[in-house]
Amino acid sequence: MVRGLRGASTCEENTPEEINEVTQELLLEMLERNGINHDDVISVLFTTTPDLTAAFPATAARGVGFGDVPLLCASEIKVPGAMALTVRVLMHAYSERARDELRHVYLRKAPSLRDDLPE
Repeated sequence: MVRGLRGASTCEENTPEEINEVTQELLLEMLERNGINHDDVISVLFTTTPDLTAAFPATAARGVGFGDVPLLCASEIKVPGAMALTVRVLMHAYSERARDELRHVYLRKAPSLRDDLPE
């Protein structure tokens, strides 16, 4: 089955190094927690808050082997009071897990975005 898997994490600052580190950590954790193999990944959509402009998360993804996966980056809308310096991910992948067995991944300061999800 095709499943959508969500994730988010936050940066401390708007630098290419920080965006790369946060993005790579998030992607690898999403795969690990859900038992998804690289070949099962169909595509990945990244969004960043408007204050993250130093690098594309897709570039970071290529650094951990996602060069053969369709990747797309976009900017989140600027909502007053929204969490700053945030990278969000929507990964499409093949998985035998039921929808309620998926483990969406929220790291660093991002867990507060979805406090309704189990760890």
